Amino acid sequence: MKLCTFEVQTRVGRFQRLGAATPEGIVDLNFAFERMLDLQGDPQPKALAEARVPSQMLDFLDAGERALEDARRALSFLAESGETKRTEGQTLLYQPGEVKLLTPLPNPRSIRDFYAFETHVKRGFEKRAEPMPDEWYELPVYYKTAHHNIIGTDTDVPWPSFTEKFDYELELAAIIGRRGSNIRQSEARRHIVGFTVMNDFSARDIQKKEMKVRLGPAKGKDWCTALGPWLVTADEIPNPYNLGMEARVNGETWSKGNSGSIHWKFEQMIEFVSQDDFIQPGDILGSGTVGTGCGLELDRWVKRGDTIELEIERIGTLKNPII
Repeated sequence: MKLCTFEVQTRVGRFQRLGAATPEGIVDLNFAFERMLDLQGDPQPKALAEARVPSQMLDFLDAGERALEDARRALSFLAESGETKRTEGQTLLYQPGEVKLLTPLPNPRSIRDFYAFETHVKRGFEKRAEPMPDEWYELPVYYKTAHHNIIGTDTDVPWPSFTEKFDYELELAAIIGRRGSNIRQSEARRHIVGFTVMNDFSARDIQKKEMKVRLGPAKGKDWCTALGPWLVTADEIPNPYNLGMEARVNGETWSKGNSGSIHWKFEQMIEFVSQDDFIQPGDILGSGTVGTGCGLELDRWVKRGDTIELEIERIGTLKNPII
């Protein structure tokens, strides 16, 4: 499934809802499951639907594997019945222009961004005239970034007032769907519910100053992160380590890579993070930047008014104009 969060205008205001992207349009999974239960004669379809297929993405992830199966049942029901309205007039199926697509997970519990592609890491140390640290090969290092400054596709990203070195970073992100602690690599894939595209926007001049004092990055990163366009469930990406990755600026290809060049895999990240700690549904693990996947490596810099598109095979395109 291609899960999403969309915003819809109603007579009583704007609401965010859990959806699934299909060839026919955007399905409201909560309403579709409720309608299915209603037709099956359930006495309390609304209450049961809210418990089993919640209308908000984070609640849906908390509901676990059963919620995924119920969502698939709702999609099958809609395809077989052809219904687009509930009896109360609630819409089950929207065309893309009828709703605003938001980031799939507007309120992740955390974002841990790793440093997992050797080519990117080596290039960064070369540009600083520093040797590649041996410790990078010993453990999958990461930093935490602000999980409340999240935007989705086709959303403007503001140019921060404190930087003149704005950069994009082309990343694959894994979304955690199952709680756990001290997880072995062999069991780690079961904890990933799906994948999305991640743009870890960076203020390189501020980041450079922060890193000189061996702390961070912080302000150079945490002002905005883009995720989208969908959360593609793990069953649709059986091998996340062979996905083409591309970055375009104003339609021109700047970066190309493949997720298969990653050194530290998500399974290793999960094992490391969960040591004597817990991962939770709604946690996000960023891969770090694929080799050549940012302007810093290329010595090319985006400008105000540019549009950045990041595309990953089997997932889709994350598009953000800079304002």
